Amino acid sequence: MLFTSNIIGIELNQHGVTCALTAGSAASPRVERVAAVPFAPHTVQVSLREQNVLNPEAFVAGLKSAYNLLLCRSTRVAISLPDATCRIMLIDLEGRFKSRSEAIDLIRWKLKKSIPLESADTHLDYQQLTVRENGDLALLVAIASRAVISQYEDLITQAGLSPARIDCNTFNLCRLFDNRISLHDDCILISFYGSTLSIVAFAQGIPEFIRSKELFGTSAADSRVYMEINSSLLVYKERFPDQLVQTVFYIASPDVAQQFQEMIAEATGLTPILLETKGVVTPGNYAPGDQNQLFPCSAALGAALRSA
Repeated sequence: MLFTSNIIGIELNQHGVTCALTAGSAASPRVERVAAVPFAPHTVQVSLREQNVLNPEAFVAGLKSAYNLLLCRSTRVAISLPDATCRIMLIDLEGRFKSRSEAIDLIRWKLKKSIPLESADTHLDYQQLTVRENGDLALLVAIASRAVISQYEDLITQAGLSPARIDCNTFNLCRLFDNRISLHDDCILISFYGSTLSIVAFAQGIPEFIRSKELFGTSAADSRVYMEINSSLLVYKERFPDQLVQTVFYIASPDVAQQFQEMIAEATGLTPILLETKGVVTPGNYAPGDQNQLFPCSAALGAALRSA
């Protein structure tokens, strides 16, 4: 499907804002321009419960500056936020529902003891993955604070932009590399992006295990990351002892990709396959084509693809 207009993906985090302007088709996207502007210290503090933007004026100014560098008339944007701003869960739900609102009510009831936020401040969304053999629905559920999401929406609007979708980085990385991952029914994706370690296991092309952890101030090559990978894989094997995975993909910045690959190989006993942003997008005349420059735009590009 061709993009009906230029789509802008924007990643926001404690360090700054990254924008990516795309064109082409969802199956063969082209990146036209990218832009990044750092935030002043203490502008954003990523949190699940507390409002993230500590300095709204600096936030809006940085967002405007990055957007203006794209030289684009479109103001419709898709936003990618750090995983720490939400909780991601995989659940099975019995029965059927007549509407989306009914489904959300049923999910709230099922998760009433697991939701890490006050009920009145909880924003909940879901995606149906498949129908089990017993008739249960397998759902991917994302939970966030209404106050956190509303603050982002309000400030993005103040910057003159229209936030069409808000998602988290791990989902957008999966979307960016979907054409590679979907070739394998059973596989694991391990990524270290920003300061987040994420592990997503797929069975028959459907996510069956997700674990995401913020490791602020930690490099992908740090021993702590190796311990977290081992721990997550142990939990996965305990939950799905019969699942045999033969393919492991990984995502990491170019400067630590080799060390990260070695850690994953030791933890899994397999040779992991590197996924590179430069391999899934075509650079336009005004966009970089090398991995060093494109990697920090990965989540923004994945967000743009969701709006296709």
